[in-house]
Amino acid sequence: MPVCKKRIPQPVRRVFTCGMQIRPLTPHIGAVMTGIDACRPLTAAEVQAVEAGMDEHAVLVLPSQDLTDEQQLAFTRNFGPLEEGANSTVRTGELRLAPTFADVSNLDKSGAKLARDNKRRMAALGNRLWHSDASFRAVPARYSLLSGRIVTTDAGNTEFADMRAAYDALDAATRAEVEELVCEHSLIHSRQRLGFTEFLPDERVSMKPVLQRLVRTHPVTGRKSLYLSAHIGAIVGWPRPEAMAFIRDLMEHATQAAFVYVHRWTKHDLVIWDNRTTMHRVRRFDDLNIVRDMRRTTTRSDGPTVAQPAA
Repeated sequence: MPVCKKRIPQPVRRVFTCGMQIRPLTPHIGAVMTGIDACRPLTAAEVQAVEAGMDEHAVLVLPSQDLTDEQQLAFTRNFGPLEEGANSTVRTGELRLAPTFADVSNLDKSGAKLARDNKRRMAALGNRLWHSDASFRAVPARYSLLSGRIVTTDAGNTEFADMRAAYDALDAATRAEVEELVCEHSLIHSRQRLGFTEFLPDERVSMKPVLQRLVRTHPVTGRKSLYLSAHIGAIVGWPRPEAMAFIRDLMEHATQAAFVYVHRWTKHDLVIWDNRTTMHRVRRFDDLNIVRDMRRTTTRSDGPTVAQPAA
């Protein structure tokens, strides 16, 4: 689709009075934040600085944060209510972590690597698709916080796409077209794209599609962004083939290299991203032979992006 070219701002290092610093990683998205210890309680000024950094950069990398699960939960609660049940979307009967965590490792409860045909592993392969966390919930996610306990260094990068920059670069006609569109999001749809269909009957009921706006406005900055995800399975009022072709075009536009930050993990990185303004995906690695232990906590947005149909 046509692209409206805009001047790209140059990264500028910011220094906060409380000793924290932010160094941008790309012209659009991502920054390294130093001078903060996520292992201890934060001051109000530190919470404000993190939120200001997120509003500007959408992704923050906090290096050298050797967190326990309890410390990660305490840090996360500074930024809103936790998304409960993040670790039990697809039921496997083998939770390794508390339900307040999304276990995106390749380990089972005993610490062994997941078998190739393990249900949790197969469902988790959907994380390799571009998506926004919990967009399949009526109240979607705000921040996700991913702690790298055991990381891979030669693969398994996480990529983040800036949906604000993608919206800004749309031509005027496409902006007008997307402005009022509403999409259906479902975890079942994204997993079925990869051929995973092993959902229990009650899971299919709980994962019925929810509605989300295709364009969101940030409550603090006022910037608009596309709200895209692999979970999208329809546009309300459109024939499905036309809708999916249009979403595919928007996804291709939104994930071009100019809008993407690639994070190469080092041990004890804590990476925070704003699901309202970004998409992300993990890149393939040899998960059958290499251990990767990543633990995600997530906060909920203030409310739904659009009214949901009556039950």
